[in-house]
Formats: sequence, C-alpha cells, structure tokens
Amino acid sequence: MTMQTLHPRVQVVWVLRAVLIAAVLTVPFAGGVYLNRLPEWAPVVAGAVFLVLGVGHALLRYRRWSYEIREDALYLDRGVITQVRTTVPLVRIQHVDSRRGPVERGVGLASCVVYTAGSRGADVRIPGLTPDGASDLREELKRLAIRADGEDAV
Repeated sequence: MTMQTLHPRVQVVWVLRAVLIAAVLTVPFAGGVYLNRLPEWAPVVAGAVFLVLGVGHALLRYRRWSYEIREDALYLDRGVITQVRTTVPLVRIQHVDSRRGPVERGVGLASCVVYTAGSRGADVRIPGLTPDGASDLREELKRLAIRADGEDAV
C-alpha cells in the first residue's frame, strides 16, 4: 500500500480550532486595553499574529500527515516543527475504533483510533478520514492484526 493522506476537509476542523485558540489567546490583550495597560491596537495585532500562526500550522499539519499499512505494521508520518514517525507493529494492536466527534460529523469526517499493547502512547489516532474510510481502515487493521497475531503465536 502507498502512503495515504488525510481528507482535505480535516483542514477545516484544524483551522476552526486555530481560530478558537487565537480568540482565547487574544482575550488577555483586550483585558490589558480595558485596564489602560496596553494600546487599543494591541488585541488586533495579537489576534492577527495568533490567527496567522494557527492557520499556518493547521495547513502545514495537513501537508505533513500521512499513513501507510504494510504487511507488518502501520506507519504514521506527521509533525510540523518536530517530525514524528510512528511504527505500530500489527501484533501489538489490541483493538481499533472509529470515532466521529461533533465537529467531525459537521464536516463529514471521522477518525480511526488504534489501541496498542504497552504503556507509552498506548493509542494512535488517524484523523481526517471519511466515515466509510474510517470503517474500512478499522476492518482492515482488525483483519491484519488477527492474521499477524496468528503468525506470531508460539
């Protein structure tokens, strides 16, 4: 299988999150204006900076997110500032869920969550999938994990 990318609509989810975070981070600057400690333009500048950084991060995050299923493992490649490459051996997969939060449902997307044996990072989430794509991925990983577990048996 070749590297798979996320559905482009996941950018909407991540950009909306960036807008919300920018708004929350701008509130203290507005409070500083109210208390006459900051100039009136400070919240606008701060909000614009937070918004540009957040939206830029969301768009770069989309471009850097990919995954691949091979015969032995699930490989994930992601990260904007720090690139993270994760390998999940199929024999370590405990169970797989597909999820749809309210925002994901609103834009017609879902996520696939892979739970693994082990204590560090015991789950891996693949966001930005169509609902059918998340179900298909869940079933494929389940099938491959069962087959890998049978091959690994003593």
